[in-house]
Amino acid sequence: MIDERVTGCRVIRTVLPAEAEAVAALHARARATYYPDGLPDDGTDWPAAWRTAVERPDGQVLAVVERGSLIGIASFRVPEGGARDTVKLFQFHVDPGHWRSGVGTALHTACVEQWRADARRTAVLDVHVDNRRAQAFYARQGWVPDPEHPPAEGDHHLFLRFRVPGE
Repeated sequence: MIDERVTGCRVIRTVLPAEAEAVAALHARARATYYPDGLPDDGTDWPAAWRTAVERPDGQVLAVVERGSLIGIASFRVPEGGARDTVKLFQFHVDPGHWRSGVGTALHTACVEQWRADARRTAVLDVHVDNRRAQAFYARQGWVPDPEHPPAEGDHHLFLRFRVPGE
């Protein structure tokens, strides 16, 4: 488990349950950028959902912290019913004020290091079809369309796959 990793003036570490509100706020700011009509209200209590994700014994939530503020988050675990060597990246967000500053790349690198340490060989994710910026980021990191989950007509998400590099 990654406890703390210093990258310049930034630290990448495991999120604490007490930070669920800050994580939910960052999540909302990032998601708002690809919903032109505003975030849909699906009734989810996001601070509670993030607290649950942070407290899961089978998952991990990493944060990039700069000067005491969360500026990036990633949440991952083995998906329900998934192969033990596969990890799903459920959430990956960088505060919009920090885009194109290396935060996402550093966070992705930390995720890959953890996946390798946990003997994961494959990572999967789904990304909103309107989130072209995220799709381009994932492509630069080596993610490709998941051949096991091709998009169906009307899907709102694309499914991507990543081969975790070995030692």
